[in-house]
Order: sequence, then C-alpha cells, then structure tokens
Amino acid sequence: MPCITTTDALAQFCAEAKAAPYVTVDTEFLRERTFWSKLCLVQMALPGKDGRAVLVDPLAEGISLEPMYDLFRHEGTVKVFHAARQDLEIFFVEAGLFPKPLFDTQIAAMVCGFGEQVGYETLVRKIARQSLDKTSRFTDWSRRPLSEAQLTYAVADVTHLRVIYEFLSRELKKTGREAWVEEEEAILLNPETYITRPHEAWMRVKTRSTSGRFMAVVRELAQFREAYAQARNVPRSRVFKDDVLLELASTRPTSLEELGGSRLLLREARRGDIAEGILAAVKAGLEVKPEDFPKIQDARDQVQISTALADLLRVLLKAKSEEAGVAAKLIATSADLDAIAAGQTDCVALHGWRREVFGEDALRLARGEIALSARGNSVHVVPV
Repeated sequence: MPCITTTDALAQFCAEAKAAPYVTVDTEFLRERTFWSKLCLVQMALPGKDGRAVLVDPLAEGISLEPMYDLFRHEGTVKVFHAARQDLEIFFVEAGLFPKPLFDTQIAAMVCGFGEQVGYETLVRKIARQSLDKTSRFTDWSRRPLSEAQLTYAVADVTHLRVIYEFLSRELKKTGREAWVEEEEAILLNPETYITRPHEAWMRVKTRSTSGRFMAVVRELAQFREAYAQARNVPRSRVFKDDVLLELASTRPTSLEELGGSRLLLREARRGDIAEGILAAVKAGLEVKPEDFPKIQDARDQVQISTALADLLRVLLKAKSEEAGVAAKLIATSADLDAIAAGQTDCVALHGWRREVFGEDALRLARGEIALSARGNSVHVVPV
C-alpha cells in the first residue's frame, strides 16, 4: 500500500473524510532520542468494510499536514482513536490543536466492561474477531522506505478500529453512558494535560527524603533538566536520570572537581552546559530560604487515614465495579480511596458519573450510614 506523500493527495482524502460520520486515526512515532515525539506516519480509514484507508507520510518532502488539521477541526466528523493520549500530545505540540469531536475506544471499552487499560489487540480479538500481526511493533518508523509488512501492520491499526468503534458506540447508547466517556475525554482535550512546566518538574521525582533543603536542590535540578531537555529536544535521561539527580541533591557539588566525583553522572555531563547548569542549580537550591522550601502535598503530609475504612472502601469499589460493569481503576484510584478514608470530600471519585456509581455510597459508608454484607459470592450495601 503506497503512502500519501503530497499535500494535494492528502487534501483529497480529507475532503472525503469531512463527508463521513467518522474517520479512524492512529499514528506511528519515535521518542527514544527526543523530548517531543517525532511524528513518522499517520493512518486513517473511512467507514465501512471497504472504506478507503490511507497512510500519510509526514516526512515526505514538501508535504503539508494542514488538510489533516483542517479535518481535525471539522466538527461534523468524529475522530476515532484508541488510547489517544500520545497521539493528541503530538498534534497539540505540532499544531496547537486537538481532533474534535473525539472518541477514544480504550476509554469506551473500560466503561463497557472490557477491563482496565484494555489494549487494541484485545479489542480486535474480542470485538472484530480478528488477529493482529505484531511483528512490526518495534519498527523504526523514521526510516524510509517502509516495507510492505510495516505498511500492512500500520493500516490494521485503523481498519479494525471501525468495527470496534461502531460496536462500542452502540453499547454506550444502550446504556446511556456516552456522557461518561465524554467526561473522561475532556481530560485528554485539556491543554494542561500536555504542558510540562520546568518549575513543576520536581513533583514527578520520587524521593525518600522530605528534608526541606534536599527538596529545594531537587527542585532546582529538576527545573534545569526540564528546561534544558525541552529547549534542545532531547530526553530527560540524556541530560541526567532521576538517580543521578538524587545523588547530586545529596552530594551538592559546588565545583567541576566535585562534580567529577559523581558515580552516576555521564562523562559528557561533567563539563560544558550541563555541568554549568548542575552547579548553578545546586547553588540556587542551597540559597533558598527555609520559608521558600518546596511544600510536599502528597501522602508524605501524614494525613490520618483510617486503614480499616480504606479496606472497606476497596471492597465497596469492587462490588460497584462489578455491578456497573466498569473497570475499578476508572472509577477510583487507591489515592481516591485513601482520601475518602482520611475524611476528604474533593477527589475525582466524588465528582461526575463516578459519584453516581460509587462516590455517594462511599461517603455514606464513611459516615456509618451503610454497611456491607456478603451473600455467597456477592457483596451488598445494607442501610444501618
């Protein structure tokens, strides 16, 4: 199957897609050597068993993806993805837009009872009754020319998606749960989901120490690494990894000689821009006033959690998940359960459709208004 390599050919297909109720979309990309994903291939297919399916080569000389982005802006055609987050990040970074309206089959499948983080291959097998050849899964999609096997693998990611979308769409209409999926997709369509601010990068670094001075240095080092990686479009690990960051926050080198004593720092990072940035970050961290130390806002704040109540909430969640036919992790996370057990009333599980399915009874259980009763293999809510 040949790829679309010209703007005119892409515009022709996108014009057809604008007249269709939906178009299925997938991408192939590389991220091993860059901070931002490099878009290498776009697959799209129109409705119907024999609906036209195309592969678009964004690396082709002279091609503009604007016709595709115009399609993404077209509200009359639903854009169907599976596990869309990484795809959406690419389009947001590349073009500052999101495909709308969006339908994510992974989210829909979780709402329809197919389990947690269900994979495309599983849905192809269970819904489309087909199997996938995954031999090209780890292809370097930036290399040209692509083989026939690679192209066949790529197009299968959107052709089977048509059957999956139509099935899940019907199921959601039957159950009246379209709004549940839209609520989840709103997170994917929020720019804040994809914006990484250097001054907030320290929050993703897992540490055992909560020492204010240690965390101040961690914050400065993480901020330098994030800004450096984004500016040069290189992976964070190419600057230095988390274990190096924590070592540097502990040893706090103040000179190139001391920096050279790091056990974990790559040789090329012991000199030049990275070395200077590390030393400047350590110096800044050491100069932070105590009142400006990072504030740890997670479980390390030692909130009082009733472990017994948390355990009961887990039982309730499992029962409600089975009753609703929705993946438990989609309804509530362990952090949500701990928050409710600690008396908090503003977590994700207590809003929107989740409150209807689980949150209301979770609060009633926490207030002692209901109890749980086991009957055979099932758990039931009993008023107290």
